[in-house]
Amino acid sequence: MRAPKISGTTSAYLLCGAIGGPLFVVAFLLEGATRADYDPLRHPVSSLALGPYGWMQIANFVVVGLLMLLFAVGLRRGLHAVGRRSTWGPLLVGTYAIALVGAGIFVTDPVGGYPRGTPAQSVHTWHGMLHNFPFSLLVFAALAGACFVFARRFAGWGDRGWALYSAATGTLVVIGFFLSGQAFSQAEGLVEIGGLLQRLTIAVGWAWLALLAVHVRGEGQSAGEPR
Repeated sequence: MRAPKISGTTSAYLLCGAIGGPLFVVAFLLEGATRADYDPLRHPVSSLALGPYGWMQIANFVVVGLLMLLFAVGLRRGLHAVGRRSTWGPLLVGTYAIALVGAGIFVTDPVGGYPRGTPAQSVHTWHGMLHNFPFSLLVFAALAGACFVFARRFAGWGDRGWALYSAATGTLVVIGFFLSGQAFSQAEGLVEIGGLLQRLTIAVGWAWLALLAVHVRGEGQSAGEPR
């Protein structure tokens, strides 16, 4: 028999990356569909952390952030095991993971009139400011940065398909983050679809992470050296 190239622990850590993104998306979709006065097309995902059931989204941020932190460790180990070393890629994924946890701990301020009775323009509290800067900014910046780093790495490894996919994902994450940020700042023409733009950005970026985890895990579980 031939042994896998990665350990069971590394494989489990990579699996955390495969399930973390889908778990996050499913959780906020269910919350957004059942929360009174909440408009998923208009309001940001972070606003689900407000109100009496806000603990659910806070937990979503923290649990998925911890899963993705394990994934960052597994990603570094898995790439090393298959001879594809990368320092900055896993480091940026780890930064993204820590920022997710921070975005959950420091709850956002109301924006867009949710919860009911709050102003359309965001109020500014110390925890809301920390939620936005640095944590939310770091979530998307680190994710986009990881995409571009891996685009370069995959190109060097001769994997043109993954190089193009990673570059395209990073570009879409940057564009989506900018447009949704403008929408949440009440920019005319975007304000009514800010939530949709953010959800599309999250779906694109988190899907890339999940597929990256599956890809590296699959390579690591392929036949290695004879026992």
